[in-house]
Amino acid sequence: MKGYMSNEHGEIVIENEVIAQYAGHAALECVGIVGMATISMKDGIAKLLKGDSLSKGVNVVIDEENQLSIDFHIIVAYGVCISTVCDNLIQSVRYSVEEMTGMPVKAINIFVEGVRVID
Repeated sequence: MKGYMSNEHGEIVIENEVIAQYAGHAALECVGIVGMATISMKDGIAKLLKGDSLSKGVNVVIDEENQLSIDFHIIVAYGVCISTVCDNLIQSVRYSVEEMTGMPVKAINIFVEGVRVID
């Protein structure tokens, strides 16, 4: 399902991929997050995603009531408090996505796939 909004000028349709890209960039601005991750089904290892493939670590689902559920697969920096980083991610992404789309965020689920030492 795609996101939609209606106003007096017409209807706006937003693709899930657009929301995923925007949410991914908003998440990367949070302190303590190294990047998005994807899990290789072949060997079960989390891989750090770069640039344009960022949205592969983010899954966006839009329900019948036009509410968003966003799943993040992230890699955090070594030595940070994971719960604090996740709380910051939730608040930051919720605000950014709701401001951009005008759609309410119902749930944000975070899966920490790995820890990396930042050089």
